[in-house]
Amino acid sequence: MATIGFDKLYYAKITHGEDETEIYDAPVPLAKAIKADLSVELSEAVLYADDSAAEIIKEFKSGKLSLGVDDIGRAAAEELTGATTDDNGVLISSGEDIGQPVAVGFRAQKGDGRYRHIWLYRVKFGVPATNLQTKGDSISFQTPVIEGLVMRRNKPDGNGKRPWKAEVTEGEAGVSSEAINGWFAKVYEPMYGSPVIPPDDGGGTEP
Repeated sequence: MATIGFDKLYYAKITHGEDETEIYDAPVPLAKAIKADLSVELSEAVLYADDSAAEIIKEFKSGKLSLGVDDIGRAAAEELTGATTDDNGVLISSGEDIGQPVAVGFRAQKGDGRYRHIWLYRVKFGVPATNLQTKGDSISFQTPVIEGLVMRRNKPDGNGKRPWKAEVTEGEAGVSSEAINGWFAKVYEPMYGSPVIPPDDGGGTEP
């Protein structure tokens, strides 16, 4: 179903353990969301046998995330692009700046009023694009756009795979309300093979 809204834009800083797997900080708001465009590039291999394609493999290679926001605050600019703030509180961008990867989360409202929730596990942003325009007869808002490279994370999930995105729509069959309610409290971690707790038969424990 098509979406009609986009909000709750968050990011979470990433630190790495000794094995280079990701450790996510608590998510914080990035900016007020205007627009998000996500495109995906696939690696493709075709095996030909008996003069025809016998097997085709398509795997995620990378993605491109373009975010339109109302403004990028100084703290977010430092963490996402590697810019620094000098002693006078002025944000300084240099040619040597290197932004650190972050996780990016947001939600999109569908036509039926439900929300689709998304986490991108590893995104590395570049310098935001700035659009400026003088005032004319009418007012035209100019807002920044920031683009990032979406990558698979280093940390494997419970299936031994390295995910790049988590996505869920509230209200669908089998969707945990706890996962939806805590979506922006922390970066979602895939869960597989959760232990089943047997029901209490009321008999108590034998001595």
